[in-house]
Amino acid sequence: MSDRAARRRLRFARHLRFRAPRPRGWLALLGPGLITGASDDDPSGIATYSQSGAAFGFSMCWVMLFTFPLMAAIQEISARIGRVTGQGIAGNIRAHYPRWLGMVIVSLLLIANILNLGADLGAMGDALVLLIGGSSHLYVVGFAIGCVLLEILSRYSNYVSILKWTSVALFSYIACALAIPVPWSEVAWNTLVPTFSLKTDYVVAIVAVLGTTITPYCFFWQSSQEAEDERVDPAARSLIEAPEQAKAQIRRMRIDTYAGMGFSNLISWFIIVTTAATLHAHGVTDITTSAQAAEALRPIAGAFTFYVFAAGIIGIGLLAIPVLAGSSAYALGEVLGWTTGLGREPMDAKAFYGAVAAATLIGIGFNFVGIDPIKALFWCAVLNGVVAVPLMAVMMIMAVQPKVMGDFVLPLPLRIMGWLCTAVMTVAVVIMFITW
Repeated sequence: MSDRAARRRLRFARHLRFRAPRPRGWLALLGPGLITGASDDDPSGIATYSQSGAAFGFSMCWVMLFTFPLMAAIQEISARIGRVTGQGIAGNIRAHYPRWLGMVIVSLLLIANILNLGADLGAMGDALVLLIGGSSHLYVVGFAIGCVLLEILSRYSNYVSILKWTSVALFSYIACALAIPVPWSEVAWNTLVPTFSLKTDYVVAIVAVLGTTITPYCFFWQSSQEAEDERVDPAARSLIEAPEQAKAQIRRMRIDTYAGMGFSNLISWFIIVTTAATLHAHGVTDITTSAQAAEALRPIAGAFTFYVFAAGIIGIGLLAIPVLAGSSAYALGEVLGWTTGLGREPMDAKAFYGAVAAATLIGIGFNFVGIDPIKALFWCAVLNGVVAVPLMAVMMIMAVQPKVMGDFVLPLPLRIMGWLCTAVMTVAVVIMFITW
């Protein structure tokens, strides 16, 4: 491409830059943590939580309370790695560990992300068919193209605002729970008092919820976004270079992360409550996709709950698709030494944006080759578990080494919670393989 053609293309991209409302007040404190937490409740996650509520009723509510501190701790560790060092997890693995380790972890991440991305696109297409009819395949292509164009052509600051506001779609699941009769005293009891069962189906459901809640793409995304926010802010520096910024930035990261993870788990809890109070209570216990959960709600909970539940699948999918594609591109680009960043112009990071488009394109393809979405979600859970355990171990080792973190190695409480989360996920993966 000639220089003149490149300049024309760049002017065209700038012309298409989407203008989003700038956050004000408390919302300005929320960023990577909020977006990461919201994306964790993607359509595939909605399917898992719906299945848990339908199959086991309110007895699964305690799991969301149990996972919150573990999820929040490991995501804060991810955020600290990015903000302290000025590069994401994959970049730090490349800088401090053997190349093969980064390639193995990133390769497994890419497979899991793309499978997940394809399943989410399919769920969004199916949900829109439920709402207005038409062709699911056509909607899949439309959603994918729209997400890619927005990710590539939007200004970074505006794009972050778009992702923040898209998380509002998750409030639809609170509306669903409040629109139906719910025995709240029973819900409170089952949330605060764990119910255990050694039945295989129950154990597998807990493992699935853990694998859906604590996922590697969230680690990579939040870490890379913290590094990206630092890079695009002229006043910011990595904390190793500017330790005077540490107090304010660590406080912001903690507020952002705990608010984002709390919001994520609260929504997951409401999904379980909604499906338990409706589907499980009426004997509908076999739910395999989020769209199927929405359809099953219509005759039981009424049109309002059905429409709001289905619309929520589409709304949060519009957030999850870019995060899945973006985390894939960040991880691949960092481990290969590419120029990466959603804050860069398309012509300055062609390989990075090409990876975003390629991941989404392959995800589209899965919906046209007859891959069973249920099997896809199963393999996503398997791969996420396989990747999560060694990745968290590497993160924990990395985050306590002064050669990586300088004076900002993890404090003791985070070390304890991080290793506890790693241990819980290790047990979950072992159980998954035993019950498989």
